[in-house]
Amino acid sequence: MSTKKWSIDPLHSEIHFKVKHLMINTVTGSFKKFDATLENSADDFSDAKIGFTADIASIETGMEARDNHLKSDDFFNAEKYPQLKFESTGFTKTGDDKYKLKGNITIRETTQPIELDVEYGGQMVDFYGNTKAGFELVGKLSRKAFGLNWNGVTEAGGVVVSDEVKLVMNVQMQLQA
Repeated sequence: MSTKKWSIDPLHSEIHFKVKHLMINTVTGSFKKFDATLENSADDFSDAKIGFTADIASIETGMEARDNHLKSDDFFNAEKYPQLKFESTGFTKTGDDKYKLKGNITIRETTQPIELDVEYGGQMVDFYGNTKAGFELVGKLSRKAFGLNWNGVTEAGGVVVSDEVKLVMNVQMQLQA
């Protein structure tokens, strides 16, 4: 079997994160600049090797002041640590079009293991003859495990930002010629 190389189609991919605010509602953000690669030999992607990076300066939550706070040293420190990185350590088929993606994610030079649930959406050839494969990935991580410790306490004693961050990614990969 030959190795297939794929790259992300950023125009048809979304990288979102969700975090509780005041523990009563969810705020959603995204990364607007990112890159990913995938290599596989098996047709079912069971041997896939995946790499991903996101530019911290591209964080967008719909509120400029919040975006700037996330880019500051209170959270990601985009100036000192401009990217977050992910490298897979395993991609295991768990059912029809279902996988577990294991890997290491690095934020602020701290690396932690992470496991994501993956749903394979299938493959299709687009109008231009490009082979595309679609994946939806979901998971969660502890922001404090990466040194993103800032928080506030309301007058009533409530927490401003939850520790748990949910990840939701819809990714379209393009086969490279």
